[in-house]
Amino acid sequence: MARHAKGFRWPAAQAALAAPPPPEATPAPAHRRWIALHLPALALESWVATLDSEVRHLPLALLDGTRVAAVDAAAAALGVRPGQQRATALALAPALRFGQADAARDARALGAVAHAALQFTPAVALHGGDTVLLEVASTLRLFGGLSQLAQRLDAALEPLGHQVVPACAPTALGAALLARWASPDPPRALFGPHATRLAALRALLDTAPATLLWSQGASALEMLQGLGLRTLGELRVLPRDGLARRFGPAVLDLLDRARGDAPDPQDWVCPPERFAEQLELHARADTAAQLQHAAGLSLARLVAWARAQQGRVQRCTLGLRHEPRHRADDAVPELTTLEIALAEPSADATHLQGLLRERLARLVLPAPVTSLDLRCDELVFAAPPDGELFPTRAAGQAGLARLLERLQARLGEDRVQRLEPVDDHRPERAAQTRASALPVAAAVVAVARRPAPVAGSSPHPPARLTRPAWLLPEPQPLTERGPHPCFGGQPLQLLAGPERIECGWWDDALAARDYFVAQTHDGALAWIFRSRLPGAATPAGWFLQGWFG
Repeated sequence: MARHAKGFRWPAAQAALAAPPPPEATPAPAHRRWIALHLPALALESWVATLDSEVRHLPLALLDGTRVAAVDAAAAALGVRPGQQRATALALAPALRFGQADAARDARALGAVAHAALQFTPAVALHGGDTVLLEVASTLRLFGGLSQLAQRLDAALEPLGHQVVPACAPTALGAALLARWASPDPPRALFGPHATRLAALRALLDTAPATLLWSQGASALEMLQGLGLRTLGELRVLPRDGLARRFGPAVLDLLDRARGDAPDPQDWVCPPERFAEQLELHARADTAAQLQHAAGLSLARLVAWARAQQGRVQRCTLGLRHEPRHRADDAVPELTTLEIALAEPSADATHLQGLLRERLARLVLPAPVTSLDLRCDELVFAAPPDGELFPTRAAGQAGLARLLERLQARLGEDRVQRLEPVDDHRPERAAQTRASALPVAAAVVAVARRPAPVAGSSPHPPARLTRPAWLLPEPQPLTERGPHPCFGGQPLQLLAGPERIECGWWDDALAARDYFVAQTHDGALAWIFRSRLPGAATPAGWFLQGWFG
């Protein structure tokens, strides 16, 4: 049946439409199994995708010249129908919003559906301007059967936001005709006919309306009605010579291909090496929040393209093209570029959309935006991360990397920094914060990928941690009670040390210190030192440098 916001369902019982064939029935040619995905509202949906949320709830219609080409449910409820003049439609629905049909825009939307289908089979073809065909006989076993494949296909198509009518048949054209026959006629939806054997398909096609072939190129609809031919079965039983003279040889060819009596070669879809899509907005966007829906759709199409090639996205660029009349001002650029860089390659549309949402939330547009340009020049074809039954160190680091990616997208890469070691023994100068060209999240993932040490692989045990992670901004002087340092009026117990540090003679900040690990009266561990050579840089006495734990 038709797929709406919650997905589509394959018919569970087809007793009335596709009865089990008798044992002598002819099997499908070469044991093929075709799935047709028909998009009856593709032209309208590809235009609605460019609208913001404030407009999408209004009655909408698509124009082809001055006539209405497609309407949504709200416009249909007001009496607007395809074929009406623009003035007539406005008289029926004054609040109607119009858009112009665009074949190139529809082709990009259909291509995204084809890319999503390529995740499940390499044999994908386009039929007409609103149907995608998949040959899945060789992949049904891989995905666990037709029902499991349909569920995964539905999940892959969901982010693209299209209404999809599926059908299944042993021939490509037969599946396409069945899917077109099952197309919903608003506000009513039909159950999709379904056939897995050639005999059942031929029986279904004999009961299908003859106008299906008219939509495939036979231009004699009035003649069909004049002759009283209502079904393809009534058309098929006519003498073939007379049928060819009246309707042309193309009708016979279509019938033979649909029924499996003639070969039906297809042109397979091959995704491009680089992803580049321009999405024209229906109305200019004055704020970054108005761009989120259209940008999210572009990212969904990017993910479909990446998965079609079994790859993942490491980096992509979103360009915001500004309104031309504002470009006379030298302060307004022609294009504002947002670069989305990931620590680890991903093909998760939700994750990419979350990062983009954070970037757009802190973006102030210098001028209104009229179109979006999304580009991705290369993919990462490494093996994806394995699923894990129990949490591991790598899984925890991956979660931390995603958190840092969102922080960088929200605050900016220069605002999220990381510590880098410095060749200096003085604790206050042994590390520094740095905004590296490498994202912080990428550095976390690199650390997570280091192999864990194997027990017994080295004769020397690893060194114990003798320095705390929490250092004070400046060493804090401690009081003394005799030779013992005190903290909070209580003497400290020295547990380990001394660790002698003597360096800094080259920059007039000489540090000659003996460090100890000390314990307070309440059990806290402190890192303290005593100056060996008091001077201007470090006075005499005991000092608190940091805390453990």
